[in-house]
Amino acid sequence: MTERALWTPGPERIAASNLARFMAPLGFTRFEEVLRYSVEEPEAFWSRLWDFCAVKAETRGERIITDGTKMPGARFFPDARLNYAENMLRRSDDGDALVFRGEDRVKRRMSWAELNKAVAKLNRAFAAAGVKAGDRICAIVPNMPESIIAFLAASSLGAIWSSCSPDFGERGILDRFGQIAPKILITCDGYYYAGKTIRMGEKVGNVLKELPSVERALVIDYIGEADEVAKLLPGGQSLADFVSSESDAPISFAQLPPDHPLYILYSSGTTGIPKCIVHGAGGILLKHLSEHVLNTDTRPSDKLFYFSTCGWMMWNWLVSGLGAGATLLLYDGSPFHPSERVLFDYADDEGMTIFGTSAKYIDAVKKSGLMPKETHRLDSLRAMLSTGSPLSAESFDFVYAGIKQDIQLASISGGTDICGCFVGGNPLSPVWRGEIQGAMMGVAVDVYDETGRPVRGEKGELVCVKPFPSMPVMFWNDPDGSKYHNAYFARFPGIWCHGDFAEITPHDGMIIHGRSDATLNPGGVRIGTAEIYAQVEQVPEVIEAIAIGQDWDGDVRVVLFLRLRPGVTLDDALVARIKKKIRDGASPRHVPAKVIAIADIPRTKSGKITELAVRDVVHGREVKNKEALANPEALDLFAGIAELQR
Repeated sequence: MTERALWTPGPERIAASNLARFMAPLGFTRFEEVLRYSVEEPEAFWSRLWDFCAVKAETRGERIITDGTKMPGARFFPDARLNYAENMLRRSDDGDALVFRGEDRVKRRMSWAELNKAVAKLNRAFAAAGVKAGDRICAIVPNMPESIIAFLAASSLGAIWSSCSPDFGERGILDRFGQIAPKILITCDGYYYAGKTIRMGEKVGNVLKELPSVERALVIDYIGEADEVAKLLPGGQSLADFVSSESDAPISFAQLPPDHPLYILYSSGTTGIPKCIVHGAGGILLKHLSEHVLNTDTRPSDKLFYFSTCGWMMWNWLVSGLGAGATLLLYDGSPFHPSERVLFDYADDEGMTIFGTSAKYIDAVKKSGLMPKETHRLDSLRAMLSTGSPLSAESFDFVYAGIKQDIQLASISGGTDICGCFVGGNPLSPVWRGEIQGAMMGVAVDVYDETGRPVRGEKGELVCVKPFPSMPVMFWNDPDGSKYHNAYFARFPGIWCHGDFAEITPHDGMIIHGRSDATLNPGGVRIGTAEIYAQVEQVPEVIEAIAIGQDWDGDVRVVLFLRLRPGVTLDDALVARIKKKIRDGASPRHVPAKVIAIADIPRTKSGKITELAVRDVVHGREVKNKEALANPEALDLFAGIAELQR
């Protein structure tokens, strides 16, 4: 760790923050004080957040939290009646609500007034088609305005939304939507990726053959072929024709209990059919307002961007930025088409203030040789957010040396399970090299050792010891709650065990060392894979790496697979240099027993590498759900490698 913070917010920036305004009446001046208040006095905190963010509701009710010591079981504002979409559409002016870029093919803008009108028209069309509260509306869509419009229109009626990105394979779509029996399916006619046009008609037609519950298939016109695709689909109709009503009547927002399902998200599905995680509207609204308004310091003047697809929970999180009054900058396609400059060009063109992306993207920009600090103004950019996998200390260095010096770098971590973050940034604290700034407001996170004892400065299990609003309402098709319980509460009864291998630092920050189920155990010592990647990714010849533990000779040995730059050969000298880098930067125990070159590395649809799937292949075990992977063919590369047999 470095002794000097990489970035410290100045007094003016602190004073201008939403969090400073939130804290002022409480007499707090430091983040540690308000964080402690948020977890030790949860009723006072969540009640104050409700008022501070001016939550719209038919009624708030008297009770704030019931069964507040139960996890699961606690309920937040159980007597309230509200609507998520109504809280997203609080602005109706002519300012930009949505700005969209589809690679270099499409540029569009939509004002708040236009967004409200579009949602109202689709709300009426859904209602006329018989959509009721609790019906499922599923979507195979790009990250574009129509996707947000459809989601808000569905939730305005109390319908349950579920989406995936159009690059999902047929089986991957059916493994998800086939479990929840959607009434309406929304798709696009096609999409653009890396300059190519990919058409959707045949794939969606095949999917619909196995979704008998679908009564209507609505097609968004993105590549100009919506009418043609609609003709191929049973119950097919272009979205434009479906919402042809010219009525300007205002939306009648269904006022529903906070636990009414807002959307269904899915576990990665790399170890079996994906689990259907049901999130409640009230809990998501509160958790996302807390994260956007207090932790991220999102304001109505902000231009908020997060590079995401509609198959990743960060899209759901991004949409909630509307609740903070911010303009959302949407992008769909490759972040490197037509060049590595594209997202930074977008930032300059639109005055982006908050740039959200993945750790892999930051590393890829670094390896591309681009130095945005030298090629772009980025004068409006005040925060950069990173998630998806642990952000290495060297990537922290690159952001400050290569992107912008005066910027808050907020590495954040949470998951689909909570559709939010356990740890992340805040506008009051310094940024230390390689560290997440700390816990998010209102979540009582800790790190436990194997016996369930809290530890500091040691690696252990990331846990949450008190209830929070965005815990799942339930899992779909889990009538006795056993799947839900086993996913989070089997390890430490009554304590949420998240499955991350983590460490609390002397600054009260957090380091995520990887997933617990992917930790390596050579000689019985637990090692986080992220610690190995942080060293290997500094080697110029290496594009990407994946490490697993291989059962060997009564123990476990570390095997490191490398995807190398074109033209690079993994010779003895390079292996020796990589091992020395790992030994010096991590420890001798982190040094792999085997280092093997591989042509590709499997990853999920949201870009996360899949250590467990590779480990199963190496051990000759079946990978149960290859459809969860973006490139399942890469797994075949790991089968029968001779070096692994000696």
